[in-house]
Amino acid sequence: MEDTIFSKIIRREIPADIVHEDDDVLGFRDINAQAPTHVLFIPKRPIATLNDLQESDAVLIGKLVLAATRYARAEGLADDGYRCVINCNGHGGQTVFHLHLHLLGGRQMHWPPG
Repeated sequence: MEDTIFSKIIRREIPADIVHEDDDVLGFRDINAQAPTHVLFIPKRPIATLNDLQESDAVLIGKLVLAATRYARAEGLADDGYRCVINCNGHGGQTVFHLHLHLLGGRQMHWPPG
């Protein structure tokens, strides 16, 4: 997998507003926020897209989702609601090819997104 901006954030080569970190997952505020709360949760182990997941990644993906939901709860988003999105490849809107989950909240979400 190519080196991405997220890999550089993990290595602390690029600054980020980190809001969560454990052994497997890093969470940081999106610099191009689409909602009052817009945090990206990424696995520290690089996985390019959803298509690259293996059965052995099930626990890691669970940790990614649970980190996002814990953060949403801690930020007071759980009762009103929030959105978690994982884009896959170009047509899915993925622009950085390091798997990441967008947590968006703090406003009414609409479908289609916008």
